[in-house]
Amino acid sequence: MKAEIHPTWYPEASVSCLSCGKTWKTGATVPTLTTEICSNCHPFYTGEQRIVDTEGRVDSFLRRLQRRDDMRAAQQAARAALTPLDLPLSKLGISKRHQTLLEENGMKVVQDFLDRLSEGGDEGILGIAGLGRQALSDIKKSLRSRGYNVPSREAEGE
Repeated sequence: MKAEIHPTWYPEASVSCLSCGKTWKTGATVPTLTTEICSNCHPFYTGEQRIVDTEGRVDSFLRRLQRRDDMRAAQQAARAALTPLDLPLSKLGISKRHQTLLEENGMKVVQDFLDRLSEGGDEGILGIAGLGRQALSDIKKSLRSRGYNVPSREAEGE
């Protein structure tokens, strides 16, 4: 073994943890060591969900997640406000004549129209005298623009 090429060995080197303050002795080539996290405070060993974040990245990430959740909730609330089933058909912007025809046949709110459409399909609505395919198409288009799930003629034919 060559002389003077090996570092000095300290059999009683002191190690201290910056997070929890725990100290212990071990063998090392330097007299003192410091660690940011040790087995006493590391989440893997302790089982607790403690995150050591010196630059605030975890907090920033959690804030972004909260903003995303808030935005999704606002979008769902807006979608629900657009699609109430008790919305009067007069709010859809259909002509007064077609609105009167639908009301005379017992359809005053969107739910009534959708029920009739699901029971008899397009023919259930087209059976109303004075209501043609163009009016039906306009009503369906208006319902879809508000977020309602309205079957199309192509889907019914499949």
